[in-house]
Parts: sequence; C-alpha cells; structure tokens
Amino acid sequence: MEKQKLILIGNGMAGVRCLEEIVKNDPERFEITIFGSEPHLNYNRILLSSVLQGGTKIEDITINDRDWYEEHHIQLFTGETVIQIDKENKVVKTDKNREVSYDQLILATGSVPFLLPLPGADKDGVITFRTIEDCQKMIETSKHYKKAAVIGGGLLGLEAARGLLNLGMEVSIVHIASFLMERQLDETAAKMLQKELEDQGMKFLLEKGTQEIIGNNRVEGLRFNDGTEVEADLVVMAVGVRPNVQLAKESGIDTNRAILVNDYMETNIPNIYAVGECVEHRGSVYGLVKPLYEQGKVLAKRICGLDCKGYEGSVLSTQLKISGVDVFSVGRFDESETAKSIKIYDELDGVYKKVVFQNHKMIGAVLFGDTKQGTKLLDMILKQQDVSDMEKVTLFQSQNESGHSVASISSGEMVCNCNGVTKGAIIEAVQKQGLTTVEQIKKCTKASGSCGGCKPLVEDLLLYIQSDEFDEVIEHKSMCSCTTLTEDEVVNEMQLHASTTTQGVMEMLNWKNKQGCSTCRPAINYYLGMIYPEYESKQETLFVSERMNATVQNDGTYTVIPQMYGGKTTAEQLRKIAEVADKYGIADMAVTSEQRIHLMGVKKEDLSGVWADLNMPLSSTYGNVVQNVKTCIGEHICQCNKQPSLQLAVNLEKSLEFLTTPYRIKIGVSACIHNAAGSTTKDIGVIGMERGWEIYVCGSSGRNVRAGELLCIAPTAEEAIEIIGGFIQYYRETANYLERTWQWMERVGLVHVREVVFDQELRQQLLERLDSDVSLSMNFLENTTRNELTC
Repeated sequence: MEKQKLILIGNGMAGVRCLEEIVKNDPERFEITIFGSEPHLNYNRILLSSVLQGGTKIEDITINDRDWYEEHHIQLFTGETVIQIDKENKVVKTDKNREVSYDQLILATGSVPFLLPLPGADKDGVITFRTIEDCQKMIETSKHYKKAAVIGGGLLGLEAARGLLNLGMEVSIVHIASFLMERQLDETAAKMLQKELEDQGMKFLLEKGTQEIIGNNRVEGLRFNDGTEVEADLVVMAVGVRPNVQLAKESGIDTNRAILVNDYMETNIPNIYAVGECVEHRGSVYGLVKPLYEQGKVLAKRICGLDCKGYEGSVLSTQLKISGVDVFSVGRFDESETAKSIKIYDELDGVYKKVVFQNHKMIGAVLFGDTKQGTKLLDMILKQQDVSDMEKVTLFQSQNESGHSVASISSGEMVCNCNGVTKGAIIEAVQKQGLTTVEQIKKCTKASGSCGGCKPLVEDLLLYIQSDEFDEVIEHKSMCSCTTLTEDEVVNEMQLHASTTTQGVMEMLNWKNKQGCSTCRPAINYYLGMIYPEYESKQETLFVSERMNATVQNDGTYTVIPQMYGGKTTAEQLRKIAEVADKYGIADMAVTSEQRIHLMGVKKEDLSGVWADLNMPLSSTYGNVVQNVKTCIGEHICQCNKQPSLQLAVNLEKSLEFLTTPYRIKIGVSACIHNAAGSTTKDIGVIGMERGWEIYVCGSSGRNVRAGELLCIAPTAEEAIEIIGGFIQYYRETANYLERTWQWMERVGLVHVREVVFDQELRQQLLERLDSDVSLSMNFLENTTRNELTC
C-alpha cells in the first residue's frame, strides 16, 4: 500500500510528541515531512530557564536528535516557515518558495510571546523569553550590562529572573497584580514565595503598570503610571503568550482565540488537524505540557484509523521547583460560599498547604515548600472522591522523614504526570537497563523530560532504589524452569505462530521438559483459551451443563452447589434440597461465606439422580473463575433498602458465570457505606451511595489486607455492571496467569486502566468479547464434558 503524505507544521513539543505516537501506532502508514521556523531540532522549551541559569547546555534540552528523524524517515526542514496552505490542491508553500503536497496536515504552530504595546518597545535591549535565541541574547547582554527588569511576575518571568541573577545581573520584577503567580497560587503562598526570592536577591515592584520604556537607542529604564521609574539595561517581557493562528486564519480555518478543533483534534477543514498551544478545545486553550501530550495521543490514534475516546479536556496541575522552592497547585483554590478550605501554615519550616472542598469533594489545592502529597491530591480530584467520611487532616500528613517518602508510593502511582510514567516503570527501567542517573532515567522513560516538575521526585526515587532500604523488585522471571521465556514472550510467540495445543506450544518453543510442569501447563491452557476462545481443554472442575455441574473432591466424591444468585433462595428450593439430601444420604451440608449451600460427599453414581431431582441451576466457582458475589442481607447493621444491591449482585453473577480468569476474582456488593459485604477488600467491591455506586478494585482480604482503590462512581446499576465487565475482561486479556488483580494493577497502573475502561468504544469492545467468551464457555461445557461421566 502506498504511504500517505503527512505534513507537520511546527517542530515543537506538542507536534513532535504526536508524531512519536503516530510512528508507534503505525510506523509504515505515512511519509512524514516537518517544517520548523526555528533553526533547531525539537527541543524542550520549558527547560530554557535551566539553560539561562547555566546548569544545562542547549544540546541537553534536545528531545529528538537528528538520528531520530532519520530512523523514522522523517524529512525535516528547520528555519523554514510555511506561509500558505492551498486547501483545494492540498499543498503547503514556504518562505523559501518550496511547495510540498499532503494527504493529511497537522498544525502545531504553538504560541508567540505577547509584546506590550509600550512606547519604546522597539529599543535595543527589549526582548522576550521564548526561544534559544532569546536565551543567547540575555547571556550575551549580561557580559556588558548589569541591570535587568523583568515585566511579568508569573512562572516564566520568575524563571527568567533567576537566570539573570545567575548571570550576575541585578534584577527587578515588575508585576501589575498585588502578588506573584496569581493564576497558580493564592496570596499566602505567593507572599511566601516572594520572601524566598527576595532572600535570593530579587527585587519586586508590585501593582505597577508600565507607562513607557525610556532611553535613547538602547533601553535605560522603565517609567510607571504612578510616575516612578526603575533603571534597566535589559528589559525582558514575560507577560504571556498568544496562540499562533495567523496561518490558520489566512487559510480559512475556523479560529477564535485559537484554532477551533473537535474532540478528535479535527479542524473544520477535512484532513487538517491541529494540536498544542495553538488549539482551542471546548472553549479552553492549554499551555501546560500534559494536556498537549494528551491531545497528541488522541490525534495520533485518529489519524492512524484506530478506535479511541476523544479528548475531553484536562484538569490542570502544576508541580514545579521555582528557583529552588517546591510549589504545587491544581484545580480551583479560591474560596466562596460553597467552596471551603483547610489550611496548614508552618512559618518556621516555610511550609503552607491548602485544600479546597465543594460538596464533600476536593476541587483544588496549593502546596508550598512540601509537595509530597501533590500526586495523591491530584488523583483524588480526578476521581472526584467523596471525602465526607475522611479525617481531613490526614491529607496533610507527610511521610516519615527518616526514610524515603517514595517508599510508600504504590508502583502503579504516577511519578511523571506529563508523560504518564509510574513508579513501577522507573524501577523496572533502572533494574532492567542498569540506570544510575536521573538523566538516564529521563532518556529511557521520559520521566522529568517535559516540565521538569517531577525531577525532585525522580531523584528521590533513584536515591531510594540505590539505598539499603530498597527491597522492591519488578520481576522478569521466566514462566517456569521448563523455559527461559517470560510469560509475555510465550504469549507473543503463541499469537505469532498460531499454536493451538499445549504440546504444540511447548515443542515450538523448545521446552526443556517436553511434558511441561504443573506451573506452565495450566498457564498455557489458560492463554490458549484467551487467544482461541473455542479452544477445548480438560477442565479442573467437572461440568455437565448450564444447570448441572459438580466439583470433584480429593476422596473421589463430589460437591454439588445449588445456584442462589445474590444469596437469595425460596422455600421451595430449600425443601427440594432437603429432600435430595435425605434421598441420597448426603450427610455433609454447609452454608458458606459466599451464601451458598454445599451438598458434599455425593457419590459419582448418584450424580445424575441428584441433578435430575434438584432440577435447578447449579453453581461451581472452583478454580480461577469469578466467585459468587457476596452481598449484605438483613437489618442488623442498618435499615437501608437492600433490594437494589441484591438485584445488582444477581445481574452481575448471571453476566459473569463460567468465566475463567487469571486468578479467582472475589466480588462484594454492599447496600450502603456500612460496607456489610466487605466490598473494600475484594477484587471488585461495590458500595451503594445516594449518587450511585462506588466501585473499588484490587482489594484483598488475605493475610496482608489491602484496601481497594476507587475506580469510579457509576450513576446507575447498568453502568456499574458495564464498567465491572469491562474491567474484568481487560484484566483477563492483559494479566499474567495467576497474577492477582492488585499485582496486575501495580504493574499497569490505575490511570491506564481508567483510560481503557472509561473509553466508551473500548469498553463496548471489551464487553462484546466478554459476552462472546461467556457464551462459548457455556456451550463448551454443555457439549463436551457430558462424555466425561461415561468414561
């Protein structure tokens, strides 16, 4: 198939990240051309301040070197600007008279710095802070002049000021607002930051509106609206950016503040897309890295023809080290009649923490000086977790300072939000690749490679990994002693070579033990069943039909379990069970914790008679299958309405019968927050609330109890069943054999699982495969195992 021609206008972070995803999704689909106005390779603009401050070289902030472009056969034109898009003929024209045709076009033109229209703004020594060239100008100026003024007290202005201080200049920051970083901080945190920066040598002129830039040919200072002045040999304007939409406007592409796109980053013109700071989506324009990368992932899937959930916007969070001070902010942190906050202010240690709540949910937070809880707070905001029953002060508790704070973070928790890198992924990379520096971790995993805000956490994690305290292992061991291959490698080979029998797999992969062992044979059986649902294998449990089954015991007798969906039964069913027990001399009967009656010690020759006389659906949850759902019945704990939760349990059991899983799955459904079914320590737990059903996942009630994590809140029982079904099917398809749900979750990460299960299209596909697998299992059990009784 002939490759399509794809042109990317803009060689910046958002556009090239989108291309990285495209070549990962479908490396042979496109012939790619990039036009970049700057004369550089793709670099990290966010880290320009570190170049200015002298700690980093320009080549160190390059994201993709020349080899990367060549490796992916990407034609790159640097220092060349596209000036026209011919939509009818699908051709772009550049300022160097070059014309290139396209099939698909991505606009990633970014932003341009905003210049205040001040008298004197054209004088020598007035610059912005946006490009490598701007950095070079400031460095050169500092060699000959010593007084600088930075207009703008936001993040960019403060980073520029820190760099100029390092270059030996006297720096004054001019800001029109009454406190710094008013978009990211509240007044208390801003004043604390100001004091820290004043101690470093910065001077602040707040609530100052600049009237003009004074001087002859070269800048000599600033005059303000109140008549005061400040001397300056260099003026850096850091007052924000505006989306670069000129090319789009001239080409007839719809714009507002920025280029208008839908949820799939499509413009109003067919085959033309846009991504990054130049984009306006649902009324919002984003400037932070994480949303731009999220947009790029969606666009990459769309342009490659893959099913995906559209981009729905982002919750903005900022975690940065500003001139040596840790700062974190997320969401809304302004207070009102409906939004209330909790604050901690430690003036001695320079720590300030504020969390804002509305309707029992966290909506925003500001942390200054100690940002260790930032990731946890962000996760709670994203999950819209109800905190009405939570001891709020625990949100502020820091880890034991005598040890590493990262030790308590689960391996599935996000360390680098911009690039979606978990703690487990970093540990795995360090152990597998032998990484010893933060720079190596950045190159291998991209953690800390974007905004840099997580770099302190990555450094802390690396120190922890290298310490005697560290005892976590991300294992990459072989499936068993019969082979050197890992389970993932075995499964890949099985799919690649279409092996359909256990013995065939072992022969194909040169098993050391030709017959296999008790570890690998059931694992291969399970994977064959997942790859080929019609695959027939001997079952551990003796099934006869949907209504008739039994479980063989060690002494050769059988256990028969009448099905009681949701633990509910009737007088007629109980009488029939009692009559059968009397007739066949079944002395051992028990009511289990799963709320089922077990008829134990049934002789093989009596099985047919027991089934016929019972004449009711039977249950068998022996082995690695979805267990019977535990429910809460009765009013000894509370008098809430139990019927909705019982019905939910019944419907869940019916939809998940006969389903094999990597490890047995326990489910609990509790009617209310009293959690009578122990739902928070089950593989899947459901708790009824006024606003719907809270769904917890990956808990465990074993020797080491694990509390489940809140996956989501489903507004209806139907949606709860869909989400649980999608979750179980994704676990079945991606977990290793005998890997428990919590082990699987630590490996793949909660955020990733949410991305899959919350995607309507992906979830529907998972549910279709789940229904198909249930039907195939049921048919197989009905049609094939009846013969086992006659053997």
